Amino acid sequence: MTLALQFLNVALAITFLSLALGQVLSMVRLVLGPTSGDRILALDTMVINALGLVVVLGIHQGVQIYFEIALLIAMLGFVSTVALARFILRGNIIE
Repeated sequence: MTLALQFLNVALAITFLSLALGQVLSMVRLVLGPTSGDRILALDTMVINALGLVVVLGIHQGVQIYFEIALLIAMLGFVSTVALARFILRGNIIE
């Protein structure tokens, strides 16, 4: 194994652990959040962390389909965050 490949493996392991820790902390904020705004932000952060995990998994496995999956997760996460925020603020999603 070359030094660059070892460095990449260590960087990927640190990234996996950091994103997993962020996911757990966001889940704690989701459960304990005092307001609904905190819970919405926690859900959005969880989507971003899941997106990061999918991208890092794609880099680790060397498969490009994960990047397309990451785009789908990003789009669905954005739309769901906006819809949930509008529902909390106005009581309906579609006017």
